[in-house]
This record gives sequence, structure tokens and C-alpha cells, in this order.
Amino acid sequence: MSTGNILSGAAIFDGESWHQGRALVLRDGTVDQIASDEDDFGNFLRTEFDGGMIVPGFVDLQVNGGGGVLFNEHTDADDIATLCAAHFPFGTTALLPTLITDTPEVTQKALEAGMVAQKQGVPGFAGLHMEGPHLSVARKGAHNPDFIRPMAPEDVARLIAAKAGLSTLLTTVAVESVTPEQVMALAESGIVVSIGHSDARRDDALALFSAGATMVTHLFNAMSQLGNREPGLVGAALISGVWAGLIADGIHVDAASIGIALRAKAGPGRIFLVTDAMSTIGTDLGSFTLNGREIVRANGALRLADGTLAGADLTMIDAVRYLHKMLDLPLDEVFRMASLYPAQAIGRQGEIGHLKAGARANLIHLTEDLDITGVWIDGDRVVG
Repeated sequence: MSTGNILSGAAIFDGESWHQGRALVLRDGTVDQIASDEDDFGNFLRTEFDGGMIVPGFVDLQVNGGGGVLFNEHTDADDIATLCAAHFPFGTTALLPTLITDTPEVTQKALEAGMVAQKQGVPGFAGLHMEGPHLSVARKGAHNPDFIRPMAPEDVARLIAAKAGLSTLLTTVAVESVTPEQVMALAESGIVVSIGHSDARRDDALALFSAGATMVTHLFNAMSQLGNREPGLVGAALISGVWAGLIADGIHVDAASIGIALRAKAGPGRIFLVTDAMSTIGTDLGSFTLNGREIVRANGALRLADGTLAGADLTMIDAVRYLHKMLDLPLDEVFRMASLYPAQAIGRQGEIGHLKAGARANLIHLTEDLDITGVWIDGDRVVG
């Protein structure tokens, strides 16, 4: 009987460095080691590739839907499983289903579904992202303004209670709708607080960073821009050590702006990839409904009737290809933006986002042309 697996014949990227002529050894759903390809591991099963690359599975912190499921419209654990599985063929092995601004009732139902999914060990489920409803109407994007409201004490209590049942709980809030004290309370409970959908001035954003916010949601989109006398939220994100998600589809942010941001970003937080994907991923859907409003899929984008972008028709592997081919970014850095950096942004770098000893065996095999031939989650092959 086999007690492990060996993957060889491909270059291995462990999240930081490349390994040539080596083998990735998996044991009990985790990475055991990167060993010599000539070592004898007895009765371990061996998968031999004819070239290509083995890289960490992608980590996506903003996924509104997939496989025909939109989280706002289908909020139970089975729907979460369908949503997660829709992203496996595109290299995502850990994700945060994301609830867009909705009613308190839908919000509570989503939190409860996430806690059930965690207990059930749904493959690919890494926690939840609550994007709203505590945002700015001025920067609402596709969020329904009827549901946007300031954060109240009961909202803080609801999130803190839910965090006890979730490995990761991320919430996007706007400077206009929360106080530093509320941000501090959320952060102290282990919730990741991100600033987004906000018309904030730089100094007001910096105040929330000081209070415990550690992230900015989809950099450049639905936020105050970098100006000559007021740097806005974009400027605050770039000069601070916070993390920042980025939708790299060539529609949400121009390639030149992405390049400028990457060169300007101060650490330790880095810019990482998100898809902001909707229910269309993995389907041929031409449209769908969010909060009673039709969203149409056309020309690589998802839009409301007035042309407002409503999420993205994007997968992680497509975002990886875009950054590598359009910006000529080295593959190792692009892979970090898709795996290691988002894992670090939510404090999960001990288990996901890399392939060093002890990490969960979440990985992808790609060809030199960045075509995915296999995906593994916790050592089990789920694609290919």
C-alpha cells in the first residue's frame, strides 16, 4: 500500500525559489520535502511529468461566484462547495467566497453557511470575505446603495462571533462607514480588515491602517485616486505597508497603472491577485441577476445596464498569464502574487501559498505555455 506520492520531471517553484531536477514528495496531504529525484521512497506512488512546472496552488481572496452559483443568491454550504470546485480547473486551490453588500438577513445566512462549510471541510474553502455593506455610496460600484449603511455595534458583534467558527474572515469597509475603534475591535478578534469602496482622503485611510486595517480591496477600483495634492486611498495604499488586491484583466486597471503601482508599492505588504469572479466562471452563462439587477457578460467583462463593471469574468490563471505576457513580469513573482502573497495577507502562510515542508499539498502542474494539466488539493488530484 502506498504511503505517499512523488511528483517529478518538472521544475518546482516552492513559493520563493526554483528547484531543477528534484522531486516533490507528498505525505498525508502535506508536503514532506523537495528531494533528489534519485532518492528511493519505496512504495510511494510516482507521477512523472515530461517537463513543465509544479507551483503552489493559487489563493483567491475575492470570489463572488462560480459554476453558476452567485454567493449572494445561493448561501448554503453545498453552494459554497459548487462555487469552490468551479475554480479548481483554473488553478485556485484555496479561496474566500465573497458576499457583496446585502441585507442583514442574507449577511447572517452567509456567515452561517461559511461556518458549516468549515466544519464539513469543503475542499478549497479557506474562509469568507464580507465586502460591505459598510461602504461609501459615492464609491459603490455595482453594490446596491439601498443596502449600504454605517457599521453598528451589532454588526461588529456579528462578525466577531462568526470569526470563532472560521479560519479566515475578511471584511471590506469604507472610511466613511466605520470608526477606528470598530476597526481595532475587529482586528483584535482576528478579522482581516480591508479598506475599499471609499472616497477616503489619504490621512483618513492611514488612520484606519493605524487602527488595524491591513489591506486594500481591488486597488484603483471603487476608491479615491492618486492626485497631485490629495493622494487618496490609492496613494495611502502605495505608501503604506498594507496588502492590496488587484484585478489584472486589462479592463479594471490599465497595464501601465499596474506597472507603476508595482514599482511604487512600499512593503512589507505587497500587491496580490484577486479575480473578483462572478457566477459565470466555468459556465457559458450570458447574464445573471444580483439584487434584482441584470448583469451582462460581454467582451471579457461583466456590466450593469449603465455600463458599471460588476465583478470580473476572470480566472486566476488568466490573471497570471496577463501579468506575465502584458507586463513581462517574471513568472516567479507572478506566482507569488497568485499564491504566497495572498496567503501572507491573511496570515495563512504557514499552510498555503507555498510548497515547503509542512505546507498543505495544494499545487498545480502547468506546461511552459501556462496551460494547467493537473491540480491537487491536500494531496488529492482534483483536475487532470
